[in-house]
Amino acid sequence: MGDATPPKEHILILLPLPPNQELLNGIKKKHPGVTITYHVLEFKVEFGGEPHKIPDEDFLETTILVTLGVFPSNVKLLKNVKLIHLFSAGADKLADTPVWEETTIPITNSSGVHGPQISEWVILQMLANNHKQKLLLEWQKKHYWGKHAEVGWVRDYVGQRLGVLGYGAIGRQTARVSKALGMDVIAYTASPRKTPESKRDNGYIVPGTGDEEGLIPSAWYSGLDKASLHNFLGQDIDVLLIAVPLTPQTQHFLGKEEFEILGKKNAFIVNIARGPIIKTEDLIAAVKKPAKEGGLRGAALDVTEPEPLPEDSELWDVENIAVTPHVSGMGDTYADRAFAILDINLTNLEQGKPLINVVSRKKGY
Repeated sequence: MGDATPPKEHILILLPLPPNQELLNGIKKKHPGVTITYHVLEFKVEFGGEPHKIPDEDFLETTILVTLGVFPSNVKLLKNVKLIHLFSAGADKLADTPVWEETTIPITNSSGVHGPQISEWVILQMLANNHKQKLLLEWQKKHYWGKHAEVGWVRDYVGQRLGVLGYGAIGRQTARVSKALGMDVIAYTASPRKTPESKRDNGYIVPGTGDEEGLIPSAWYSGLDKASLHNFLGQDIDVLLIAVPLTPQTQHFLGKEEFEILGKKNAFIVNIARGPIIKTEDLIAAVKKPAKEGGLRGAALDVTEPEPLPEDSELWDVENIAVTPHVSGMGDTYADRAFAILDINLTNLEQGKPLINVVSRKKGY
């Protein structure tokens, strides 16, 4: 007798995006027998939101669920689901939902798809701050040809140090680009990375990007306690990239004490992770403090606490803080890459291999 035919998968996709038939047909062609049901949802639906007008039968027939965070309130409808693939990198808003607490269904995320575009946003903010782009754009609007003395000297990034708080896909690609600018890079992770294998990135990597072997950092630091964090922040960091997931341990991870340490080098702060990792009022105070007194030279925030940022928030008007509305990860290749992760994991399921990009319920990411 020949090999048994593997069971066919029924994929239910719940996304606020129109279906890309080319991508879906590619999955069907590579995985014969797979069936796909696609529901386009409103973008405002958040993690744990109740899906609208989706028949219970669709959930009951599903073996693989692809979602930005929408699940049925009755998790028994997911009794046949063997994999949930999140169309986002973060899973922090999923932590209190029934699917997280009451099931053991493996969850994978789309970490890795944002690396190139978010790292470009990070570098954009770093260069804009150093080269006084805000001032120059104001001059252009006024049709004003300013004098060199009014701009002052610009220090390039050669020899400056980038500290990456959270050395995942985004941190690794930013490190790669920063090294090309002549920067030194140091990395900080929750757990020690003392072996070559522990420094490897085993998740999804956009070809030609990142730091798969973890060879770029000149030094690695680790720990979730204050002493370990302060040791890392005290390593003469010129630019700090915040790229850690939001967990109970990283909630308000950076505040007055941490900014005072970073202020010794008048560091520039970039946050593309989650707003609540930073104590906003402490950041504002640190940026407003004069450089001679240990103030930060500025910050760039693509995430805030709360989101959306209220119109009357002081953050909007702080001179050296750039704020954007959580857009750094937007890119026209996002869906292609997120479905590429699904494709890889479909193959891994068929071949009995470990899944990639698995979310740990214990760690929260």
